[in-house]
Amino acid sequence: MAFQTIGDLDLAGKRAFVRVDFNVPLDKETGKIITSDTRIRAALPTIRLALEKGAALVLASHLGRPKGKPAAKMSLAPVAARLSELLAKPVKQAPDCVGPEVRSLADAMRPGDVLLLENLRFHAGEEANDPQFAAQLAALADVYVNDAFGAAHRAHASTAGMAGHFAARAAGLLMRKELKYLSMALREPRRPYLAIVGGAKISGKIDVLESFLKLADRVLIGGAMAYTFLKAQGIGIGSSLVEEEKLALAADLLDRAGGKLALPSDHVAARECSAGSPTQIVAGAVPDGWLGLDIGPTTAAAYEEAIRQAGMIVWNGPMGVFELPPFAAGTLRVARAVEAASDHAVTIVGGGDSEKAVQTAGVGKKITHISTGGGASLDFLSGRTLPGVAALGEPSTIA
Repeated sequence: MAFQTIGDLDLAGKRAFVRVDFNVPLDKETGKIITSDTRIRAALPTIRLALEKGAALVLASHLGRPKGKPAAKMSLAPVAARLSELLAKPVKQAPDCVGPEVRSLADAMRPGDVLLLENLRFHAGEEANDPQFAAQLAALADVYVNDAFGAAHRAHASTAGMAGHFAARAAGLLMRKELKYLSMALREPRRPYLAIVGGAKISGKIDVLESFLKLADRVLIGGAMAYTFLKAQGIGIGSSLVEEEKLALAADLLDRAGGKLALPSDHVAARECSAGSPTQIVAGAVPDGWLGLDIGPTTAAAYEEAIRQAGMIVWNGPMGVFELPPFAAGTLRVARAVEAASDHAVTIVGGGDSEKAVQTAGVGKKITHISTGGGASLDFLSGRTLPGVAALGEPSTIA
């Protein structure tokens, strides 16, 4: 079937099952206070359009990792309350996501009603993509919309298994936006094309690094993964984090990069990874007994200049331990530079910690696209097929 978006569907008088990504952060003590509603707000355009088109909405999401059984601190009840505030209308919280009571609630819905199912992962069938569980979910609605890009890389019941039960299935507006800009980074990049890759480990980003070395004009490396590359070059890294088993891979990537891959030339180093630890700026090798925890000011300035010259920027992963103020400067400088470059370049931030860094820097309004899916964006940029997208049809028809 052709790949449709929600605007293509006739929703008048229909019940629409909308898979959203409401995997929001909650306070650890009570599990009742949402500390960031970014993902809820990201789903609002799809929800509002469906309501305008005359649908009754059955919304479904996971939250956290309850391991297939109910967990009070991972209930979606706080999300229902917040969504109700944002929509300025009642959002009913279902006691479960399947079962006779939930089916009765769905059957009683009228156009304009909004029902939020309880956490999908309270049932093991969700992550197992169990056909029976998928069929129970599908029985709640007439049409299927997937707007949960952040979960699209998982072949779960709600993202893949249930889609085949519907003749009418489509991507939501957020899903469409994610695929539009990430597809641009893969197929129609503006030049010069700059990739910025940070984070702790090479092992989690091997495929995306391989992809960027083929597609991008330059790749800037930051975060703890830089120390595996530096050690592979024979440069002293002190007590910095290193993946010993990836040294050969790092050396191979450097060899094939042909100068395209840039590494930090200086570092913010400390005796230990804590806010109160003494720090120093070191150029070249990190001394014995010290850890590199952020890119240094010379590296940050060089990265800022590369960002200023780029026509497209894709950034995934922080430059250091930005959660601690002494080691945040490099990441925040990159975030502000990407924001400033958005006046002339297509700028894409790849979700996860990069999204948090943008928020911490107090920027983001001008950035072209901030992805809601860290893992999904990495998989997509690596060239992998996302099960949640494949279940909808042929992604190349997205405009």
